[in-house]
Amino acid sequence: MQQALTLLNGLTPAEFMAEYWQKKPLLIRGAMPGFQGLLDPAELAGIACDSDVPARLIQFDPDRAQHGDGWKVRQGPFEDDDFTALPAQHWTLLVQGMNHLLPEAQALLSQFNFIPTARLDDVMVSYAPTGGGVGPHIDSYDVFLLQGAGKRRWRISQQTDLRLIPDAPLRILSHFVSEQEWVLEPGDMLYLPPNVAHWGVAEDDDCMTYSIGFRAPAARELAVEFLEACRQDSLPDELYRDPQLQPVADAAAVDADMVGNVAAMLRRLPWQTEQLGPFLAKYFSEPKAYVVFSPNRKLSLDKFTQRVAQHGVVMDLQTQMLHWQGQYFINGEAVAAPVEGASLLNVLANQRQLAATLCQAPTVTCLLPWLHDMYLSGYVHLAENAA
Repeated sequence: MQQALTLLNGLTPAEFMAEYWQKKPLLIRGAMPGFQGLLDPAELAGIACDSDVPARLIQFDPDRAQHGDGWKVRQGPFEDDDFTALPAQHWTLLVQGMNHLLPEAQALLSQFNFIPTARLDDVMVSYAPTGGGVGPHIDSYDVFLLQGAGKRRWRISQQTDLRLIPDAPLRILSHFVSEQEWVLEPGDMLYLPPNVAHWGVAEDDDCMTYSIGFRAPAARELAVEFLEACRQDSLPDELYRDPQLQPVADAAAVDADMVGNVAAMLRRLPWQTEQLGPFLAKYFSEPKAYVVFSPNRKLSLDKFTQRVAQHGVVMDLQTQMLHWQGQYFINGEAVAAPVEGASLLNVLANQRQLAATLCQAPTVTCLLPWLHDMYLSGYVHLAENAA
């Protein structure tokens, strides 16, 4: 955490966190020198035609941009004809979860490993011709906006006026007042903390921006999911009972006895702070709804062991692995892993691979049955087949 990074404008991760993280924006010129992007517009459009990929097309009429009907949003998957029918300007294609599809996007995401993996969300790629954008808006999460090909003008504001354009299909601010603006060129990056109003507009054709976003679940969502986990683990599905019920004069009233009976039921939902660790590891490693894993072709444990020693293993691009106090969680599931392999499991969780040299060490022996199970499930692959 003490190494100054070009990625962070010459700051160390500790300095960046102390001064900027969730506090104020940071413009970083040349954050990734020489970066031109990971794919071209045609490749992005092709990916947006895949039914398993979340993609959106956003169009707006500049003469009606302050009216709800001036904006149009379409969800993918798309057809080739959807792109050929688009106007020359004022539209944007957004494709999410690119780190689940491209090893290069996963490698881009890994450059932000000074932030806990549980907080990392995904890499979204946007393409826009001149004038394209999604309008002025705020996000409730942190984001790094890395410019690939082309140029994009970003305007930001710390305004408190958050009124929206009525009836628009997006949450677009109706009274955006720019306070700062910059044109980002390839390799430049802008960090924005939550709730900073911003508006990006493509300055030329073939403008592509890479958004590295972070998860920020709402307290209500966490509470509901945690209570459900507690119910599944600790509380039987018992029915309400009131064997001491007495006749009442006011049948429509919810009386104190009923409140007391329900309170007693809820008190039987025990939880301790220590339960939050496993819950969070499961919650944050849970795959998104569109993620599907394909099992690998079957290999015996002996053949798998030979291949691992030759090539090593890599995580599937969609796999998420977290750990908490010696417990390991993959894709929303707690997995029983031998404690003797903890150091190698930590390497796998953080680097998303185990090199062949590590897989030849004696300490890997205890992990081989576990790795074999993960391989059969499609959660990890032999490095020779990773592409």
